[in-house]
Amino acid sequence: MMEFGGHSVSIDKPRSMGMWIMIGLGIASLIAMFAIMLFVNKDTMRLAGVMPGFNEALEKHDYGTALSMYRDLNDTIINRDPGDDSDLSEEYEILTQMEAEVNERVTQIEDKIRYDRYTPTQDDIAFLEGLSELTGARMTNWLTGLCEEFLRGTIEKPTLMFIFDQLEDLSNIAAAARPLRAEIDQIELSRGDVQTAESLFAEGEYVEAVKYYEYVISTSEGFVNEFANKRLEDCKAEMYEPMMKIADHMLANFQYYSAETLLSDLARIFPDDQIIQSNLFMATSNTYPVSEYKGSVEVICVKPLIADTTVAFEMNYSTSTDSYYLTVSEFRAILESLYAKNYCLIDPTSMADLDNPGFVNAKEIMIPQGKKPLIIILEDFSYTATRAKYGMCQRLVLNDMGQVCGEYVNAGGQTIVSRNSEAIGILDAFVEEHPDFSFNGVKGVISLTGYQSILGYVTDADQIDDRNNALESAGMTPIDLSSTELEANRDTVISIIEKLKDSGWIMASSTYGFISANHCELPTIQNDTEKWVAQVGAITGPVSILVYPNGDFIRGSDPRCVYLKDEGFRIFFGAGPSPYYTYGDNYLYFDRCMLTGDTLRNVDYSRLFNKEEVYDATRKKSA
Repeated sequence: MMEFGGHSVSIDKPRSMGMWIMIGLGIASLIAMFAIMLFVNKDTMRLAGVMPGFNEALEKHDYGTALSMYRDLNDTIINRDPGDDSDLSEEYEILTQMEAEVNERVTQIEDKIRYDRYTPTQDDIAFLEGLSELTGARMTNWLTGLCEEFLRGTIEKPTLMFIFDQLEDLSNIAAAARPLRAEIDQIELSRGDVQTAESLFAEGEYVEAVKYYEYVISTSEGFVNEFANKRLEDCKAEMYEPMMKIADHMLANFQYYSAETLLSDLARIFPDDQIIQSNLFMATSNTYPVSEYKGSVEVICVKPLIADTTVAFEMNYSTSTDSYYLTVSEFRAILESLYAKNYCLIDPTSMADLDNPGFVNAKEIMIPQGKKPLIIILEDFSYTATRAKYGMCQRLVLNDMGQVCGEYVNAGGQTIVSRNSEAIGILDAFVEEHPDFSFNGVKGVISLTGYQSILGYVTDADQIDDRNNALESAGMTPIDLSSTELEANRDTVISIIEKLKDSGWIMASSTYGFISANHCELPTIQNDTEKWVAQVGAITGPVSILVYPNGDFIRGSDPRCVYLKDEGFRIFFGAGPSPYYTYGDNYLYFDRCMLTGDTLRNVDYSRLFNKEEVYDATRKKSA
């Protein structure tokens, strides 16, 4: 109890003391916060003056002061206590600004030296030397890059030498620049091989690029050697995935010989890769010794096949169907016989070097030892409107597995999609079962017209009238397609043709209107060819093969044939019962054996098959 002014006052001593302690702590916190704010403010004010000071030093050509400011700020960042988590973003930003200021002037000096034959002033030299590490690494990298450009051929020696003359004695880059200059003559000697390697690399010819880089490495040292080693590693990193995809595609399409060549190269480049080793084993297990073949080349030709013999020979019998077309069973039996007689499918374009547009050079026929070359032509596979009425396919389609199939309507009125209904699917399946029937995955040549459709699809408004005339003459409903529907048909045909080409088939022309070429005047042939190129060739891509309808060929010196050769057709197929081919003036010509119902009955093809074993028994009912 205490008295104040005559009054007695009771004081709780512990509570009063606690209150004063709290007040004291609060005041201390405020003082600390104020001190921190002063410190931060002071630090911020200090940083705010750094960049203006740096720029001022540059303007006064006081490069030593500018460099000291840069180093001080850099040291602040580098030497920070690991436990200090303070924000240094402002310091980093200022450091970046300093480097940008210096780099801008360095770039100006570099460009003037390179493009204007500029000789640096004393102040330029003072700037480049005075800012030491700020300019040294940058200039050294620039000179190194110029030497790489010299290797690649984008800068010439006089310009490069002039640049080195201006800069190599600078104190902060001399240690790197002088050895580089000493290597310029060696760099010059390696330019050709390096540039070849770089071009191959850029074009995706990775395996050949690797060979050139390896050669450069084996014949060089120093700068060139280091450059080639780096580019070799770049090439190997870039090539692996696409080359493996190509190899997988080759194996999937029975291109074992090409796969063996590619995978052998990859196995050398990537010796420890087990996937490559496994795939190489698969390829080599399906290849055989290959040698040059000298002798005749068999060429057989079939039209679209009869898929349903009940429709063809019982429900809608036609003498033309019986005369011109094989059945699916006959075609399959012919393949079996050809395989048993050691025939092997080859690509006719492999027999001709077409690189020069003015002449065709003969190429060696290379096939597995013990095999005989065979070319199969599928003629006029454009699917006219009336063929479907006689048991043949109405079009080609891709099934759920991405396989090319024929689509037809059977005797029961059902629409059937099957690989076994057309020669394409039958031959695809046969090669899957007997890969050695094909040399390197080759299938055959598919010749297309365009006057009614392509593969059974109307793809151009120009085809509609011809299609409707055929439909009406057959008592069928005419069509009316919009531009959108025509475009959709084109897309469908493109996807089918891409699949065909991807799996070993070669596209060819049978003229646009399936015309008897030798009985047509030049203007007719020109008009027909222009339409084929515009409507069919635009979908297939360029083709070099022309299969003359009905074998009605034009002699190579005839102006009409000269026109066709000028349009890119340089491999021609006529017709004849025996194997024959010849090289002429800028062309390669073959006779082809037409396999039809009539020729099965009337032509001796015993060298190819026994007709009694091939002939479809259902024909006899209609004979």
